[in-house]
Amino acid sequence: MCGRFGLHSSGGELTEYFQLRETPVVSPRYNIAPGQEVAFIRPDSGSRGRQLVFLVWGLIPSWSKSPGTGIINARAETAAEKPSFRGAFRQRRGLLPANGFFEWSKAVKKGGPYYFQLKNSQPLALAGLWETWSGPDGEAIHSCTILTTEANELVGRIHSRMPAILEPGHFETWLNVENQDMKKLCGLLKPYPAEKMSGYRVGPHVNNPRNEGPKCIEPATGTQASFW
Repeated sequence: MCGRFGLHSSGGELTEYFQLRETPVVSPRYNIAPGQEVAFIRPDSGSRGRQLVFLVWGLIPSWSKSPGTGIINARAETAAEKPSFRGAFRQRRGLLPANGFFEWSKAVKKGGPYYFQLKNSQPLALAGLWETWSGPDGEAIHSCTILTTEANELVGRIHSRMPAILEPGHFETWLNVENQDMKKLCGLLKPYPAEKMSGYRVGPHVNNPRNEGPKCIEPATGTQASFW
């Protein structure tokens, strides 16, 4: 599962890393929660480039009678077949840029939130799907979900699932809507190499989704701190 993440890279950094057509205006976020707007990268329908848009985190299937509560995660192993996601999996794939994500441990001695990121400090590219829900009054909600896979050895110390993270060399394969090779697409959604990631325990500030700022990713202090 992925229920909270952060994105504080600049628009210029995101443009370079994801090869965007235009440099977006983004504000640093350290505690992004479900139901909030998130940055989402997808092909630009008006060109052959990529664009960054803002969507609601929590996918609402187009056939839903009412918006309800959106689905924040979709299992990579079954998303191509599930009614809520199969249309989006074929035609509306994208990437959610992040600098790190949080998981919560239920262990008594080392419980609490942990933050995971890449060792090289580059952005993470979380595989996602997007959808548009239209209401009877013409209201339109553009939403997205994060695809998850089995946890690697590092994240697995805390949780059994993790976001599916793509390497830059796989961006075009994933984003190209003409690519309908389901086996190849699903093959990209695998646990990210643990040796390329690091994780550490953070303080309780992040527990409240209304809290923001760098304090959310500060390492826990004292004997409760853990670094991997």
